[in-house]
Amino acid sequence: MEFIRNQGKGTVEEREVRLREGTLPLLYFPLLEETGLITHCFTTRQGGVSQGVCASLNLSFTRGDDPKAVEQNFQRVAEALGVTTDRFVLSHQTHTTNVRKVGKEDAGCGITREDCLKDVDGLITNEPGLVLSTFYADCVPLYFLDPVHKAIGLSHSGWRGTVGRMGRETLKAMEREYQTRPKDTLCVIGPSICQDCYEVSQDVIQAFSQEFGPGAREFYVENARGRYQLDLWKANEAVLEEAGVKREHIATAGLCTCCNHKLLFSHRASGGKRGNLGAFFMLKQAEESNIF
Repeated sequence: MEFIRNQGKGTVEEREVRLREGTLPLLYFPLLEETGLITHCFTTRQGGVSQGVCASLNLSFTRGDDPKAVEQNFQRVAEALGVTTDRFVLSHQTHTTNVRKVGKEDAGCGITREDCLKDVDGLITNEPGLVLSTFYADCVPLYFLDPVHKAIGLSHSGWRGTVGRMGRETLKAMEREYQTRPKDTLCVIGPSICQDCYEVSQDVIQAFSQEFGPGAREFYVENARGRYQLDLWKANEAVLEEAGVKREHIATAGLCTCCNHKLLFSHRASGGKRGNLGAFFMLKQAEESNIF
């Protein structure tokens, strides 16, 4: 299976993102995987049971899909991660910069019991065996691993979240709860829409200019239609670096959801007729521990 990486900007090194093929094709990030501390993935749209515009591995209950199909899709992801769906904690994303600490008492939220995390776009935990879960169809997934204090974060950052510096807010929450230091943290900017595909209007650019000042000019170019091509990858890299993350600790997947709409769900490419991809992130449990 082939995919286009870093559309229009050269080749992405293999160390940034890899595709693990099989019954359920999943993306993973060597920067995180090689620590041996975590289990994680970013799903593709392939390997599930959903039909129509949500075909086939849709992970949203709100796109008009058959709920039983969505549940089966989640079960397939859980099996691939070596857990059960009652370990998942699902976020209810509304383009905020709200970050929520979750623990074993939150296990199953949004999947095996009623959604209890309203208006939350970021999740953090230091509980092994708990699967943080966030959802996408062009917006930016942000993964955070503190290998010193054994804590993780997973956040959804669209253009509003990026203007609000979701990366910084997640790091602040991890510092407050787990004494995480940005300079120790490993971060991944996951698959999302690339600059070539992401055309935005003047009001979006104005919001970036107000927040980032003259530095915002690094994130966009004006096109021939008098609109703008916005680079969310570069903007999130800047947010993370300004928050104190070392450049060598940031991996940008460089994989565009819109360019790869046959492999990944994309809101732009489908005109909104699509399912959702999922980002999943879990601290491994020590063999002797059993928190559930």
